[in-house]
Amino acid sequence: MQKMLEQIILFGAITSFVYALLALGFTLIYGVSGIINLAHGGFILIGAFAYGALNVFFSSFFPADFLHVVPVLALIVAAVFTGIIGSIFYRLTLHHLIGDEIALLVVSVCGCIIFQQIIWLGFGPTLSLHFALPKILEGTTTVAGVNIVNAQALAAVLSVILFVSLWIFIAKTKTGKAMKALSQDLEAAMLVGVSVEKMYMLTSAIAAGIACIAGIFYTSAVQTSVNDTPLTWLKTLALSFSVVVLGGLGSIKGTLIGALIFGYALTIFDQSFSETGNLITSFPFIIMIIVLIIRPKGLFGKRIEME
Repeated sequence: MQKMLEQIILFGAITSFVYALLALGFTLIYGVSGIINLAHGGFILIGAFAYGALNVFFSSFFPADFLHVVPVLALIVAAVFTGIIGSIFYRLTLHHLIGDEIALLVVSVCGCIIFQQIIWLGFGPTLSLHFALPKILEGTTTVAGVNIVNAQALAAVLSVILFVSLWIFIAKTKTGKAMKALSQDLEAAMLVGVSVEKMYMLTSAIAAGIACIAGIFYTSAVQTSVNDTPLTWLKTLALSFSVVVLGGLGSIKGTLIGALIFGYALTIFDQSFSETGNLITSFPFIIMIIVLIIRPKGLFGKRIEME
């Protein structure tokens, strides 16, 4: 019983923070621009495949003694690359559709499908369906008698760092304050000289870069491979969207709390009712439905909080 409790506490925290990382970029783009960008799942997918390809590419340039640098370098370059793709995608498509919510949803989903097909063509049907990613950190660590995968623990720690960094960025920097101003009053922000187009493009780039990092850790540490390309972006999009809706659209604090509810619910059901198999994954969604019935706008239901 004691060991089960320790497993629930540790695994629940790790799972929650990984889910929070998946949803953070989604929350950011909605919080600043009010756009529900479902292409978020596509950026998670792009990030995972870019990381895998860059690992192979960089490995040929580094001697054996320095191969441990390759995963970190691949992650940084993949995040920058995905951020650029996210910014370009926003400028070429979503920027022209602001105000038309249905068109934004349709175009962003179409973007995911296009990204999926490009990856399918570039990597081939066999490799794209079963694309194993190297872990950034190998091995396991025992904490309170519980074995924890180092890559998963690193993902959880990095998630916390990104949340804190994003909060500091928004609260303390000039650019972050401009983003916050846009989220609170678009017309007033424009009157004081904030460039809406540039700020939205920057936000899209940051959100896509975060999605890339989330995709790398989710597929390499949690899922262990990009197994079945279509389901990768759909599953991660469903998880991140559910966490964001549960916490309240646009609320960074709500995203973290929503992820904690989601992660611990999944862990508790997994530890307590392991015989239910794949049905376990449905329990957090049931909790989300119950919460939304009680609070239709989520736990922190203001349109935009940007804490």
